[in-house]
Amino acid sequence: MKPYRILLYYKYVHIENPAEFAEEHLKFCQDLGLKGRILIAEEGINGTVSGTIEQTQTYMDTMHQDPRFADMWFKIDEADGHAFKKMKVKVKKEIVRLDLEEDIDPNQLSGKRLSPKEFYEALQRDDVIVIDGRNDYEYDIGHFRNAIRPEVKAFREFPEWIRKNLSQYKDKKILTYCTGGIRCEKLSGFLLREGFKDVSQLEGGIVTYGKDPEVRGKLFDGKCYVFDERISVPINQEENVIVGKCYHCGKPEDRYINCAYDMCHKQHICCPECEEKFKGYCSVECEEHDRAHVKEKVVTHATSGAIRG
Repeated sequence: MKPYRILLYYKYVHIENPAEFAEEHLKFCQDLGLKGRILIAEEGINGTVSGTIEQTQTYMDTMHQDPRFADMWFKIDEADGHAFKKMKVKVKKEIVRLDLEEDIDPNQLSGKRLSPKEFYEALQRDDVIVIDGRNDYEYDIGHFRNAIRPEVKAFREFPEWIRKNLSQYKDKKILTYCTGGIRCEKLSGFLLREGFKDVSQLEGGIVTYGKDPEVRGKLFDGKCYVFDERISVPINQEENVIVGKCYHCGKPEDRYINCAYDMCHKQHICCPECEEKFKGYCSVECEEHDRAHVKEKVVTHATSGAIRG
């Protein structure tokens, strides 16, 4: 057993004073020694934190003692150390942002929840449409076989994309999925509101699907993108199918890196050979800009030193 754990969780539940709750919750997490990112809104909580086994267990036990979070589901990954550098708790209008005039309340409107086994069986039907409820860059490194790639870079872009591209599927059986389940709670509800007749969602998301002892992540190709320092994690325990392609050379690859130029920092799939060849930059332009920026800083520093002298 590894000494650290990473918790992924959410709960759609009314929080009376989000700002006050967030301030108290940040202190609680810091006192425990946790690190991670937590979003708080009137509609609920959305978080992922890392800590030792003892720290994370105390966190879960304490949260479960609060009637609002008594049944909150924690997805747990073992780890060798922290998956985050800091502990942040932020107040937002929504814990997953759709920016609708009339928001979706998943407690009132949401798709049918399918267990990993039920989802796996549904994936093999010929009459289903599988919609990835994540961003395009998440899809690119790993996704369920035959799933539709969303042309979105942020969750709030889904309503427009759905209206433009999926209206012909309103009478089809729709399967939706995301990393941990939180986005599909709203996405499936939105689809139902838009007139889609039969909408289901993968309960617990991809991370739960990959841990199911019977399904073992089958039919998920590539890796699952995660929003921490791991960047991606394996899901399919039966076979390793690489679906990502190196941003530079196009060969199969399943690792993301950030552009070495801090003003860009673009996350892109990159093979080890191209990372070395391009020195971690996503483009020649970024390398040139970075060199010019460093040179400018050196000149400025030297000039200011001369003035002080």
